[in-house]
Amino acid sequence: MRLLSVPGVHRPRSDTWLLRDAILRERLPGASVADLCTGSGALAVAAALAGAGNVLAVDVSLRSMLAARLNARLNGCELRVRRGDLIAALGEERFDVIVSNPPYVPAATDALPLHRSTTLLDGGRDGRALIDRVCGEAPARLRPGGALLLVHSSVCGVERTCEKLEGRGLGVAIVARRRGPLGPVLRSRAALLRRRGLLGERDEEELVVIRAAAPGTSA
Repeated sequence: MRLLSVPGVHRPRSDTWLLRDAILRERLPGASVADLCTGSGALAVAAALAGAGNVLAVDVSLRSMLAARLNARLNGCELRVRRGDLIAALGEERFDVIVSNPPYVPAATDALPLHRSTTLLDGGRDGRALIDRVCGEAPARLRPGGALLLVHSSVCGVERTCEKLEGRGLGVAIVARRRGPLGPVLRSRAALLRRRGLLGERDEEELVVIRAAAPGTSA
């Protein structure tokens, strides 16, 4: 996969590729896929290249919409790209797979800036402003037997995410983990994270991919 960088759009990093690998283990040929917070479009493009029949890339950022379109064209695949606020952009559609790598870095405030690449990772004071919305809203947009795949850092509360998804009636499993040093943004906020009880003594995090499956059999 080839990707172009667009100024003001977050470049894919290790969490993106961890989630991509999990997506590629799904039954994608002919499937309908929605990518929430698509950013560069990397995950949507990966799904399309793997044979998904209908891929919708969603982001609130106009620059991200441009990036997704450019990267789809660069890789010779087709995406529907729609500007919107998470689930609201899906309308009444349901999907076999919904994927999301939302901004999840704990920040000084609950403000969610839409511009400037240095702040696109912010997810509110506990990093969960968008995670919680995805957990609460995405299950209703899954087809029977469909799956939500969500990636985020251990500093945001993995157990809390699993509990929320189980509370929506989904079967939940952690399908990928990767431990390593904090990235540059989290490292710069390590003192803040410790004051809030979100980070231990070591400057490390674990990235996880959570898979939440809807009951029933996908057609």
